[in-house]
Amino acid sequence: MNKKRIVILASFLLTFALCLSGTIAAQTEETESKVPELSAFHEIIYPIWHTAYPEKDYEALRSYVPEINRLAGDLYKAQLPGILRDKKSKWEKGIEELKKTVDEYNEAAAGEDDEALLNVAEELHAKFEMLVRIIRPVLREIDEFHKVLYVVYHKYLPNKQYNEIKSAASELVQKAEAITKAELPKRLESKAESFAVAVQELYEASKMLTETCQQGDEDSIENAIDHLHTKYQNLEKIFD
Repeated sequence: MNKKRIVILASFLLTFALCLSGTIAAQTEETESKVPELSAFHEIIYPIWHTAYPEKDYEALRSYVPEINRLAGDLYKAQLPGILRDKKSKWEKGIEELKKTVDEYNEAAAGEDDEALLNVAEELHAKFEMLVRIIRPVLREIDEFHKVLYVVYHKYLPNKQYNEIKSAASELVQKAEAITKAELPKRLESKAESFAVAVQELYEASKMLTETCQQGDEDSIENAIDHLHTKYQNLEKIFD
């Protein structure tokens, strides 16, 4: 192989590797239940809630206004990753409530009523926590299952990538089984019975998908995926 061909081949392989790396990174980002702008907003919430608020440091609370406005402005424009598309309406409602509280914080900081400023600082923390709860997975095991299901339902199924679906089916069974062994946090113990029923149904639906994939009928595979997706949505509704 002459030098020119080697250079062309090396260039092609490098381009391919970069494209593949970009695709993997984009898909990973799309399946992560994270909003970077919300994490950034925590940088100002932390000193407000853990230092200025308990110490009633009104001067500090007032000094945070520019940073609150800057970080909140970024958060208002934040886009949810694909995996959180079902949370969009709740997220938008939470953002509207945050905007209202930020406006109230600005007004209180410009005034002389220290008690009002303290109250709105508490409210700002509460609205931030509400947004965190909207996007935070209830359990790590549920999040891990959803990452796989998301790709299957929103990528492989529309593109009729049946080989990829068959490869993912066994992984869905394993991750559904992991949910059956997971324990709910104490704050959600009242939902344990409903959770157990929904998780078992999810596990059975994932096994049914695997069995259907083995049979190879494409229409049946699509129906099995729709059924599994419905069972996942039923599980999610328990925590609404």
